[in-house]
Amino acid sequence: MSVTHLYSDNFEKEIASSEVPAVVDFWASWCNPCRMLAPVIEDFSDELDGRVDVFKVDVDEAGDIAAQYGVMSIPTIMIFVGGEEKERAVGFRSKEELLEMVEKYL
Repeated sequence: MSVTHLYSDNFEKEIASSEVPAVVDFWASWCNPCRMLAPVIEDFSDELDGRVDVFKVDVDEAGDIAAQYGVMSIPTIMIFVGGEEKERAVGFRSKEELLEMVEKYL
């Protein structure tokens, strides 16, 4: 499974239409912890292929979405179920920590 990039024009539609938990990584290219998290997100996405939808939001390109959800620090990982935010974590997380976060929504 690949990670889908979301923007202001498709965020709400993609999150609301997800039939499985949606995991969203708020990041920026200049953020070192975000760059460290990128391969973890890819591995996580591959491992849970079909069981979760994984998305990325570049806060520089979609600052309105980050503001709407009160994202003040990056990386921020959010889990949405049925279009509603259920959980969030700020800062680098290992794949195991991400799996633990999402398992209760599977």
